[in-house]
Amino acid sequence: MNSALAVRSRLLGKPEDDFRDAQPRRRLGNLLTLGWLGPLFFTLVGGIMRFWHVGAPHQLIFDETYYVKQGWSMILFGFEMKVDPVLEQAKQVDQHFTANDPFVWGTEGDFVVHPPVGKWLIGLGEIPFGILNSFGWRFAVALAGTLSILMVGRIARRLFQSDLLGAVAAALLAFEGHHFVHSRTGLLDIFVMFFGLAAFGALLIDRDQAREVLAAKVAGVSRASISRWGPWLGWRPWRWVAGVMLGLAAGVKWSGLYFLVVFGLLTVLWDLGARRSAGVRGWVVGGVVKDGLFAFAQLVGTAFVTYVASWTGWILTRGGSFRTWAETRPSGGLGGLLPDWWRSLWAYHQQMFDSSASINSPHPYQTSPWSWMIQGRPTSFFYEGPVKGTDGCMVDQCSKAITSIGTVSIWWGGTLAIFVLLFMWALRRDWRAGAVLSGIAAGYLPWFLLADRTIYSFYEVSFVPWVVLACVYVLGLIIGGRDASVVRRRVGLGVMGAFVLLTIGLFAFFHPIYVADVIPQSEWSQRMWFPSWV
Repeated sequence: MNSALAVRSRLLGKPEDDFRDAQPRRRLGNLLTLGWLGPLFFTLVGGIMRFWHVGAPHQLIFDETYYVKQGWSMILFGFEMKVDPVLEQAKQVDQHFTANDPFVWGTEGDFVVHPPVGKWLIGLGEIPFGILNSFGWRFAVALAGTLSILMVGRIARRLFQSDLLGAVAAALLAFEGHHFVHSRTGLLDIFVMFFGLAAFGALLIDRDQAREVLAAKVAGVSRASISRWGPWLGWRPWRWVAGVMLGLAAGVKWSGLYFLVVFGLLTVLWDLGARRSAGVRGWVVGGVVKDGLFAFAQLVGTAFVTYVASWTGWILTRGGSFRTWAETRPSGGLGGLLPDWWRSLWAYHQQMFDSSASINSPHPYQTSPWSWMIQGRPTSFFYEGPVKGTDGCMVDQCSKAITSIGTVSIWWGGTLAIFVLLFMWALRRDWRAGAVLSGIAAGYLPWFLLADRTIYSFYEVSFVPWVVLACVYVLGLIIGGRDASVVRRRVGLGVMGAFVLLTIGLFAFFHPIYVADVIPQSEWSQRMWFPSWV
């Protein structure tokens, strides 16, 4: 007989007890709990910081020169249009665009190597403000960055069963440098992070709900009475949500596909572990047949449909690059049964893959992934050197910079935390450590396979929430759970408070070179801690 209490404990209870708050959860009103108040507070703080003067400087910085213009092109045409070749040759495209010149476009579709979702989002953010207002260029990224603070706080609350750790996770992300800079710059990578994090949160909810269903179906039932492969766990709506989010992540950049692969394996492994804990005899086959195949359809199938749907603007128009490719290239056999738009889209993707693989030209800010976690070579997005009497400069030489440097307490602490996570996952069988590692693996490890290409450290913003969660995990271990002594909890809370304050202090120190403040060059040099940062 499967004891109801024992089954529920194995499926729902004990693994989280280490991090549960020492005090029972307190409810304020009927809906608002302390688990919401902390993340909401830091979301508000982080949102104000991200939206405050987000339109400055009023010029296209770094790769905004591509994505901001392409975003507006998506709104006007439904696809990326090439700019006017005359303006491009004169290097005046950005100047005309920022002056709200509607005639910066040529007559041909532009070939690009990234799918359209991120550019659609940037373009949608531009609609209410117009291209003359640089606030609109960055509205979508600022919104995504702000909402992700709330998401990581709630995810940490669910993962660690602690209101305190949820609030700490939100606080750390709010004051993380890479996340802050990308929340104020019209690039694509923060959208990969946003949709990957949303998918992770959806799968966490699905995990909890599936275990509730499994516990209800097997608790108090003899093992002999349970079918060999275990019960069906239902339609799993949150996995459909995760599939949509993963499709959108891939629709921003193809690097989002790695989240699909890793999180797909993760959710199936969770199901296998649940069936085993529930005493299902054929838990391996049952997990693969009853959960794995359905998970494949939900995640991969839904992601595929979502990804293709993101190309709707290109499909329904005729001016996009490669859009009419198939019309002049008839195909026989089974290929002839496919619509022309599908064959054209496939040809476009083949060219995108070939072009992406050939991006290996040297760049002064290209980096090796080995240096990313320790912030070996940050990326300079923008730099000007005003002299005395210009742009508010009060000394002989000033600096005005936007540099994507991560808050080093988080990244250096996260580097050490990875080793703790590996130990806890491999030797202590802590699923939470494995969950956090999965996000780091999906966003980080694939770049080691692509190290021969021209890549940059700012790509790491796609997995910064999991670096934050790694730090929070270790802080939770230091504090201990409900059974920890008063002394340990006091010391642990002191360590946690010091870490959060250190993070905020470092963020404040680097803030001038996150937002292009005009500061004396000597003060800029003080923030360039290592020669590789210059």
